[in-house]
Amino acid sequence: MSTFKLYFLICALTIGFGNYDVCAQAFSDEWIALFNGKDLTGWKQLNGTAKYRVENGEIIGTTKTKIPNSFLATEKNYSDFILEFEVLVDPTINSGVQFRSNSIEAYNNGRVHGYQFELDPSDRAFSGGIYDEGRRGWLYPLSLNQKGRKAFKNGIWNHCRIEAIGKSVKTWINGVPCSNLVDDLTPSGFIALQVHGIGTNENLAGKEIKWRNIRIKTNNLNEARLPSNPEVKEMSYLVNTLTQNEIDKGWRLLWDGKTNKGWRGAKLDHFPESGWEIKNGELAILATDGGESTGPGDLVTEKQFSSFELELEFKITEGANSGIKYFVDAQLNKETGSAIGCEFQILDDKNHPDAKAGINGNRTLGSLYDLIKAENLSIPERNKTFKGVGSWNKARIIVKGSHVEHWLNNEKVIEYDRHSQMFKTLVAYSKFNKWEGFGQWQGGHILLQDHGDTVYFRSIKIREF
Repeated sequence: MSTFKLYFLICALTIGFGNYDVCAQAFSDEWIALFNGKDLTGWKQLNGTAKYRVENGEIIGTTKTKIPNSFLATEKNYSDFILEFEVLVDPTINSGVQFRSNSIEAYNNGRVHGYQFELDPSDRAFSGGIYDEGRRGWLYPLSLNQKGRKAFKNGIWNHCRIEAIGKSVKTWINGVPCSNLVDDLTPSGFIALQVHGIGTNENLAGKEIKWRNIRIKTNNLNEARLPSNPEVKEMSYLVNTLTQNEIDKGWRLLWDGKTNKGWRGAKLDHFPESGWEIKNGELAILATDGGESTGPGDLVTEKQFSSFELELEFKITEGANSGIKYFVDAQLNKETGSAIGCEFQILDDKNHPDAKAGINGNRTLGSLYDLIKAENLSIPERNKTFKGVGSWNKARIIVKGSHVEHWLNNEKVIEYDRHSQMFKTLVAYSKFNKWEGFGQWQGGHILLQDHGDTVYFRSIKIREF
């Protein structure tokens, strides 16, 4: 029996006995319209002054020059819910729908910040992705879900759905699953319709974004959830914590967030006595003189790995240099300098001179250090994504036999075959040519580099293939 039929039966029986309260309670579990189709009752405007009006049962937002992003927000806040709406976007305008968002004077003078369901009609096609407006930037870009990039259609009304239940946030467009996010930063906030700022571009002035059939459900959510699609990658931002899905897929924490268990100095048989700090769930290498392993030295895992997927978050200070190495042979290079292995470069490209060294940018952030330059391979027409000095960035390294990938903030930036002739040639003309079989060893340690600058790490996790 459907939920609606059950409620109808409850009402029929209870009204017969004069119990109208039970009937009202039954129907309170149903969908609630956030927009009455006539006016903007229940909504308020925040930040920019773009015009919002109501016509033909639609909320219409119109772009305007020389103003910041504008938001039409619900007066009420929501925590756990399922939200559905339809949207028609001008193909030249980026937009979005905020949820669990806030505007408080203490945060950037009331700037709207929080989760955003992206509406992206451009060729990038990230509609349905999740962006953290005014804070962390992209949390779930659709570089993680190529099928989801095809869900949104320009020139027609698109049906959108958000399920925000506990730490889980999932999105759909036209019935196609787009995002699968796990995050716990903000548990509640308003819902808001965005008209994106256009700067001084007069050609974009007067463009319209339209919304209709906006409704929300806040009760009996588990019963109304859509089935999860295992092909849509779950992306978690829980700090030093695994989700049940990650555990089921074989992930484990490589660092427990509290102790030095499982790690030692690359040239030691124990964890360094100073220079590496464990505090507030963060593992930090503290600045010394900016030299390569001239301070406390690199850290390596006690265990060695061959085929694996490694993910972690890092945060750099201005001008910092560091790296994540893999296939590390800690027995090589017992003298000065870093232990030897393939390196995911961590660097402040803007302020560190190493960004201009090497060949063709092969020492920049995300690069296979001194061998291959990092570029946005997920969205080739875009630059690689860096969230900035002082912000947490995600690094991911995937090794399946000879195939290797580097991912920076959920976008692929490096892909190579470590047993190929091309790789061997690159090594032959690099600083690593004196190490026989460099990068082709069967396994090795994973390393966090001391390069004399303060860099923070957390949420270090791995699964083996």
